[in-house]
Amino acid sequence: MTTENAQKSLFPRSSGVLLHPTSLPGRYGIGDLGEYAYRFVDWLVDTGQTIWQVLPLGPTGYADSPYQCLSAFAGNTNLISIDILVGEGWLSDADRQNVPPFPEDHVDYGWILPYHKDMLHRAYGNFKVNTRPERRAAFEAWCRDNADWLNDWVLFIALKEERDLRPWTEWEPDLALRKPAAIQAARERLADKLQEHQFLQWVFAEQWGNLRHYANERQVRLVGDLPIFVAHDSSDVWANPDKFYLDKKGNPEVIAGVPPDYFSPTGQRWGNPLYRWDKMAATGYNWWIKRIQGILKQVDLIRIDHFRGFEAYWEIPATEETAVKGKWIKGPNIRFFEALRDQLGELPIIAEDLGEITKEVVELRDSLGLPGMKILQFAWSEPTNPFLPHNHVPHCVVYSGTHDNNTTVGWWNDPKEVTDKTRAFMFDYIGHDTVTEINWSMIKLGMRSPANTFVMPMQDVLGLGAEARMNTPGQPSGNWTWRLTVQQLFDPLPKDRLTHVTRLYQRRPDQQEVKYGDVAVQDRE
Repeated sequence: MTTENAQKSLFPRSSGVLLHPTSLPGRYGIGDLGEYAYRFVDWLVDTGQTIWQVLPLGPTGYADSPYQCLSAFAGNTNLISIDILVGEGWLSDADRQNVPPFPEDHVDYGWILPYHKDMLHRAYGNFKVNTRPERRAAFEAWCRDNADWLNDWVLFIALKEERDLRPWTEWEPDLALRKPAAIQAARERLADKLQEHQFLQWVFAEQWGNLRHYANERQVRLVGDLPIFVAHDSSDVWANPDKFYLDKKGNPEVIAGVPPDYFSPTGQRWGNPLYRWDKMAATGYNWWIKRIQGILKQVDLIRIDHFRGFEAYWEIPATEETAVKGKWIKGPNIRFFEALRDQLGELPIIAEDLGEITKEVVELRDSLGLPGMKILQFAWSEPTNPFLPHNHVPHCVVYSGTHDNNTTVGWWNDPKEVTDKTRAFMFDYIGHDTVTEINWSMIKLGMRSPANTFVMPMQDVLGLGAEARMNTPGQPSGNWTWRLTVQQLFDPLPKDRLTHVTRLYQRRPDQQEVKYGDVAVQDRE
């Protein structure tokens, strides 16, 4: 298959919605992989969408960020459906009778986490004594198939829980540095807890796999998200210290970030440890290949966050409090992706190429045939802006906004983000002297773009304001909490309008033709 044909196969003309599973409706305080996940897939199908994009699916740590996961391989067990556990016989109807009055429109992590932990612990207890032999065999087989990452993860999280969730560098030195005698003693002491965490990962993988199968059967593809760097306080770094720049106690010597720019005079100090790419290369990038294979068990396409770091990354001494005194270090570049291709074939990857991008990064992206990203909220400066629709190339992925942006309505109503000059330019561009529903104006621009792929956050479909923003970069708390309500999911007006514009701009050509006079057509400006 030629590169061009491969691109068309992976990225046909289509559209979809960005919605993290934690944002789904449901009675248990956080979105899960149960009823409303399936109903959302049905909603996508009804509106003609063929993409469901999610954020990283790993277990979250500090500040509940899916971009600082405790493992690059494990799943977030808070997404496990309690109702499906009842169906398995591992929980009873009585177990779910007294559900606290959790808020419907946001996740209160401090409230829901203990509840879910208790329910999952009960399910494990029942699994041990009340499981059919074929289910037990399926569990044991899955554990064997995933042992290369699973055994490290379950020991890491069991030790972390035993130590009040303290970072692994604050554990006893023999455990922090994985001395064999200490590790063996811990495995024996925590044997039951290790099996509990194995059970939870198996349940997550099975529930997610069933949901993915349901979506794929209905021509909906899942787009996952893979941050280039991993958290220091993770099983990945603890179990593979030789693959990162760490001192003798396990602390980072250098860390990731980005240099000072127009938006931040001191840059961004992310704190993630940096890879020893020489060590990675010596193993044929085996850890990375397994990481990509792992996420491809969950999704059909992968957005790689901070793609530019493969060409060059900003290295900051860990002793520095800001990112000012960093330097650019060359990354593995094309060699890394050639190793991936040798093992995986054509790469189903979207390159997050936002920010200050050099010609070397563009050359790397284009040599690999990967689509980059275009964000419509960033488009309104001048006619040559590459994010404006008339400058889009077919092989790219267009977004009205991302998880890091304000909602389109919130963006439009914030004078710090949208100036009078911005408004005037947009009015001139779209041919109107006023905009009454900026979210639909933006969605239509994305839908009519020549780009093969368009994705919009669910908040933009619903026309929600800044209160529904998913994440504000640099804000330490209050992120990742927004939830879709049942009423919003079943509101017919946004559903009908999205169905119409998807047909109108042929994002799913197998939909029936637009028939003028339909109710949906009334949203024409």
